[in-house]
Amino acid sequence: MIVVADDDPGHRALLSHALREGGFETIEAGDGIETLRLVDLHDVAGVVLDVNMPGLSGYEVCTRLAARGGTPVVFVSGERVESYDRVAGLLMGADDYMVKPVAPDELVARVRAVLRRTGAVAPARDLTRREREILHLLADGLQGREIAHRLFISPKTVATHVEHILAKLGVRSRTQAVALAFRDGLIQRA
Repeated sequence: MIVVADDDPGHRALLSHALREGGFETIEAGDGIETLRLVDLHDVAGVVLDVNMPGLSGYEVCTRLAARGGTPVVFVSGERVESYDRVAGLLMGADDYMVKPVAPDELVARVRAVLRRTGAVAPARDLTRREREILHLLADGLQGREIAHRLFISPKTVATHVEHILAKLGVRSRTQAVALAFRDGLIQRA
């Protein structure tokens, strides 16, 4: 589970939606104190944290999390965007620092990278046997019609499987799915 902490409800909802689309469970916090409370109450893999928040600032929350053993933190900020702001956040213990506006696919990729580096849990890769088979064929360079012909299914069924694969892997294209699958060992190079 990822805590999304931002005092702007609209931006918080946008970040949460992007992460859920990427395969993560999320829970939201509107201030620093609530963020720490949620980390204490839930099995949290990481925190996406705005820098400027009421109660406790994101910097204070990050420092407290680092002192407790280091829940991974990805800062986001629309106000503290200078190089020295980003350096300060990283020196305080953040694992990454993004500047608003945040591209949803980049957020998902960066959170996934932070969790991989820190050894925290990544989103589930519960691909079915057929989805893995189609992913292998995509990696071999086959197109939808070729996959349908090879597997004796309709092109529409292939397209549905591809949609499920993209959603489960939290990516937006077949190319991204294949790259992620090779990187994470979901498929092996021939």
